[in-house]
Amino acid sequence: MNFGDLVRVGLAGLRARPGRVVLSALGIAIGIATMVAVIGISASSKEQLLRRLDRLGTNLLTVSPGQTLAGGQAELPTQATAMAGRIAGVESVGATGNTGKSVRRNQHIDKAITGGLSVLAAEPRLLATLGGSLHSGTWLNTANSRYPAVVLGSMAVTRLGVSKVGEQVWIGDRWFTVIGTLNSMELSPEIDRSVLVGWEAAHTYLAFDRHPSVIYERSTDAAVLTVQTLLASTVSPQHPEEVQVSRPSDALTARADAAGTFTGLLLGLGAVALVVGGVGVANTMVISVLERRREIGLRRSLGATRGQVRIQFLAESWLLSLLGGAAGALLGALATSAFATYRGWPAVIPFWALGGAVGATLVIGTVAGLYPAMRAARLSPTVALTSH
Repeated sequence: MNFGDLVRVGLAGLRARPGRVVLSALGIAIGIATMVAVIGISASSKEQLLRRLDRLGTNLLTVSPGQTLAGGQAELPTQATAMAGRIAGVESVGATGNTGKSVRRNQHIDKAITGGLSVLAAEPRLLATLGGSLHSGTWLNTANSRYPAVVLGSMAVTRLGVSKVGEQVWIGDRWFTVIGTLNSMELSPEIDRSVLVGWEAAHTYLAFDRHPSVIYERSTDAAVLTVQTLLASTVSPQHPEEVQVSRPSDALTARADAAGTFTGLLLGLGAVALVVGGVGVANTMVISVLERRREIGLRRSLGATRGQVRIQFLAESWLLSLLGGAAGALLGALATSAFATYRGWPAVIPFWALGGAVGATLVIGTVAGLYPAMRAARLSPTVALTSH
């Protein structure tokens, strides 16, 4: 039989048992759909991450104090920000300093109720360094940084219940006027939970000691690694071991790696479903051999060789598996597109995943159909024709 005859014979065998064929193919379809969807959703998530990193930049570094050799909390020098700005390749530097104060909507609220918000002194260059943007109002500058004025992070706006610029909040023992609110900052979520006061105003009204608690530094892409190695010894020449340097974008990459572990688990579940589907195909083909013994005997008596009978049943197994695989690949692609659209991600379905789905179905079809095909080929024509 040529290839066309083989396909026609295989399809004829499947058409005779449509209900059983659909149920058998369903197991393979579920396994393939799961694997394609998991790979597609993972690829879409990574593409979204890459686009976020391109937008946010991977050249932002943060410097914060660690611990002293005695186990206490270290401090960054008051001139640390200026010293960091002198490193070759550094484009912008900004800093925040923890004032240790709490913010409340008014003076009648208990001091213990902080809402999880921090009051931070902020330098005028901070917003540009972080690549942040204002939602409303204005940012701290050399003029208003000397007065009791604040800019609220996106989460602080909600927790304080501030609806517009010009309202006041209670910090320490006095009112501070809200002059601006910020949009969310993905690389610096701590700013979202903060109330930002001008550097000089924090020193004047909140007894801030001018020691930065976090320095944000943005450099050229080519200089990031070099700057990262120099920052600790530059900002604290006497105690570089007490300085911690990190890159916020690494957190996004680590999150993608953690998601990859979960993706591996789902792929394992898909593989289990695929094996179960293969068992269903094998069961269908074994029953088919038992039910079609007279047909096998007739073909053998008319001159069909054992090899032709064997390849006929293998072809049916391949077609049955390919039917389930094609349906599964289509369902997986649709699931990926729907989920990516819902999350606002770019839909990415790797071609190798679809090729792997086809390859997997062929392997499953071969393994599932091999025993039934060999069993059919071993049947004696006389025994097969006399069986009931």
